[in-house]
Amino acid sequence: MTQDLPTTARSRARAEITGELLVIARQQLALGGAASLSLRAIAREAGMVSSAIYRYYPSRDDLLTALIVHGYADLADAVEAAESKVRRSDVMNRWRASARAVRAWATENPHDYGLLYGTPVPGYVAPEDTIAPVLRLSNVLTQILTDAAAANRLKPVTAASKKLHESLAPVSPLFDDLASVVIANGIIAWSALFGAVSFELFGHLHGVVADHDTFFEYEVDRLAREVIGLT
Repeated sequence: MTQDLPTTARSRARAEITGELLVIARQQLALGGAASLSLRAIAREAGMVSSAIYRYYPSRDDLLTALIVHGYADLADAVEAAESKVRRSDVMNRWRASARAVRAWATENPHDYGLLYGTPVPGYVAPEDTIAPVLRLSNVLTQILTDAAAANRLKPVTAASKKLHESLAPVSPLFDDLASVVIANGIIAWSALFGAVSFELFGHLHGVVADHDTFFEYEVDRLAREVIGLT
């Protein structure tokens, strides 16, 4: 995961301990889900007195936030790395590379993915700290849409209704001058992509699809051509 390096001995020591605690927390997450997270149990596993962990994570919600930020940032790293290897003019394969990276990361990190896109943790409200890594991820799709529109690689779309245009007001500034229908189609495709990954990861395709790889590639291409309108 991309991050700034600590600059002092104290900050480096703190970062090392915080990182170790996060590793243990992810192990707990894998064993019992978010409900199993216990600051005291993590402290015991780390070999510190239970009160010491509160210097690093004052509450369980702070620990959840750290896990969520780590997860989104790690996923964004994977998607950015995969998408960046594709020629900029090849918008179709940039979309495919991004989609494949999401699925690969989810498969390799199912419990982290479940925390990000599974059942919400009761009583937990994500703070603003989680926004930046989420935006990094969505910015990959935004740039693909922007580049496709600039290169006339999108099918012509009809004008959005006034209600649709108004409903997209919170995100429209992130998409420069893209038409509202293009933005809406991108959001639909992005949502459907994560739905497809979740459907597979959580076992809903078991006994339905024999070859998950082939089916996923079909889904990704249908979304690209029929929802986003890539040509």
